[in-house]
Amino acid sequence: MQLENTNIDQLQIDLKILDDILPKHGLIRAGQWDYERVTYDRKIVLNEHVYYLRIQGFAVSGDVGSNKARIRLKVPILGKYYYPHGVEYGEDENFPKSLVAECEEILSAVEKDLKPFHINTEIENDNSLTKRS
Repeated sequence: MQLENTNIDQLQIDLKILDDILPKHGLIRAGQWDYERVTYDRKIVLNEHVYYLRIQGFAVSGDVGSNKARIRLKVPILGKYYYPHGVEYGEDENFPKSLVAECEEILSAVEKDLKPFHINTEIENDNSLTKRS
């Protein structure tokens, strides 16, 4: 399930800042990355079911492996874990309203903490045009 209207997918943030702030909200990167993508997960157990709140992103510049990258975040998703198959994120899943509300609260707090570190590429592009003139 995509969690729309969080404004997180509008953000571009330095990887080191993400690695510092997201764990404070229970979102852990662990080994879920490659040189171009990152994934932060928060495990939530509710009524004996396991769910994952996931924030993904991709490098718009730099390299994740070197820990020097600017990451563009994507729309957060919520999934349900099924043993032994893994996590399903499909729209056919039924998620408790209380879980969705909890995830929205978490994402609101994340967006508030990350927003001051957003790299505005429009300003960068304007500055690079000014420098060329």
